[in-house]
This record gives sequence, C-alpha cells and structure tokens, in this order.
Amino acid sequence: MVKMIKSCKIYLKIKENAIVNITEKVQKFVDESNIKDGVVMIFTKGSTSAVTTIEYEPNLVKDFLDCLEKIAPMDADYEHHKTWGDRNGASHLRASLIGPSLAVPIENGQLVLGTWQQIVVCNFDRCKREREIRLYFIR
Repeated sequence: MVKMIKSCKIYLKIKENAIVNITEKVQKFVDESNIKDGVVMIFTKGSTSAVTTIEYEPNLVKDFLDCLEKIAPMDADYEHHKTWGDRNGASHLRASLIGPSLAVPIENGQLVLGTWQQIVVCNFDRCKREREIRLYFIR
C-alpha cells in the first residue's frame, strides 16, 4: 500500500530566468525524514517555474537556457501578453515544457541520482521570484 508519510516546503528566492540546484536541500529532508526506501515527489508552485534534473554545471546551465530561448524566445510577441500585459508568455511556455514536478526514488536513505545528475528548480519569469517547493515523501 502506497502511503504519504511526510511533506515539507523549501522557499527559494530565484533571480529571473535562472536555475537553482536544490539536491542537497532535498537530501537533507530525506535524512531528517528517516525514510530508507520510497519516493520523494518534488513540486514547484507557480505557472512560470519548473523542476527537472540536469548536470548542474555553469556551461550546461547556459546551454539549457540558450536551448529554451530557441524554443520559446523571451522577446517574442505571445498572445498571452494581450491578457495581462506582463510580457511573460515565454515564461509560461518554458515552465509547461519542463513541468512542475519530479519523482525521485530513495534507496537506503539516499536519493537515487546519476553521478552528474542534480535536482534543479527553474524560475523562467522575467523578474526575481520567491518560489515555494513542496516535497512529498511516499513509501
């Protein structure tokens, strides 16, 4: 039987169009939870933020953002801009493409990640934001 056994929150201030590594913060909560085997589901609240994994290396982070710029250019004229006038249509599209959540297995009290794989939160908005990240531990 699957059961949620703990939840917690991480608050981050992230500059515009930026990516932050939260792997150590998530592992700290795993350690505090005393969960040996299960899953942590990581969810970011907000329609212009996302969660994924990446090798958190400065040049790859730049490559990742450059790639998204080709897919959803920040300065393009999106229909969404007509609704609110905040010019963040690309921010919403980027967040939707990456997604708001990620499930990571836990084995022997450790996150199951590849050698160069880190958990990151992306703020794709055009301004600095405080992001609320929710962690749900399932066993």
